[in-house]
Amino acid sequence: MSGVSVSIDLHVHSEDSYDGHEPIELILEHAAEIGLDAVVITDHDVIGESKRAAEIADQYGLIGIPGVEVSTAHGHLLAIGVERMPPRGRSYAETIAWIHECGGVAIVPHPFQRSRHGVRQRNIPVPGTVEDASGVRAGDDVVVGSDGTVGVDGTVGVDGRDTVAEVDAVEVFNAWLFTGYRNRRARRFAADHGYPGVAASDAHHLEYVGRAYTDVEIPDCDSITAVTADDVLDAIRGGTTSVDGRRAPIRMAAKHYVGAAGRKTGYYATTGATRSAAAATRGVTDLVSTVRVAVAQGAHRAARVLSWVT
Repeated sequence: MSGVSVSIDLHVHSEDSYDGHEPIELILEHAAEIGLDAVVITDHDVIGESKRAAEIADQYGLIGIPGVEVSTAHGHLLAIGVERMPPRGRSYAETIAWIHECGGVAIVPHPFQRSRHGVRQRNIPVPGTVEDASGVRAGDDVVVGSDGTVGVDGTVGVDGRDTVAEVDAVEVFNAWLFTGYRNRRARRFAADHGYPGVAASDAHHLEYVGRAYTDVEIPDCDSITAVTADDVLDAIRGGTTSVDGRRAPIRMAAKHYVGAAGRKTGYYATTGATRSAAAATRGVTDLVSTVRVAVAQGAHRAARVLSWVT
């Protein structure tokens, strides 16, 4: 049985992120239209809309994969394929261990770019790491409890080798980086440590979805429709990835911007009645509040004038 290749944007933000803008339905529709096979919603420290997107992805002919961009003590980390929110504020090693325990893959997003909460290189646990801020060391097996707590049992891994909670892949092309320096540095880091490289748009607006994406080779599968989320996670772990991070991917460029504009217009026209009603309600409330303030201020001023006269 031959394998197939699926194209995935692994890092996209919806309106559920504090800095996102688009509803998941619009993101999924756009992703399918420009030729992606999957898009992972990775909102900041919330996972509700990502899980919902994964549940309805098949309605758009896409593979459903949930995810989240979690804030660790050392910077952001993508948790792909998890069904619940990882604990925030833990060390990189602890968070990676939690993701693995929950069956997901851990991917370093926009590494080394501190202005966007990228992790410093010294805080990414790799073989030979002595100790990080949590006390997790190479040679320690990290144990995650059912309540999300992380502990260390001080044992060694398979065949007596030291173990450390390592990432599964590195985002070697992030389409939102202003220069190529950080992407090149990420590629060198991934190559030096043998980590698979992935590309992603890190889109916060619809027109950027798919601007960079990852092609994942799925072995022993003869149809994209047969590919599951677990197949994709296994392939990422196995390193069968290649990246496309041109400013406008050739096979998607023609449909990107014009298509996005048209879809947004259509979507908001369809949902406009509901949104307009809500906006009208807010407008009336604001108007009433303004009138009340004006009346109160007018009465106060009139009383002051009367006090001067009398």
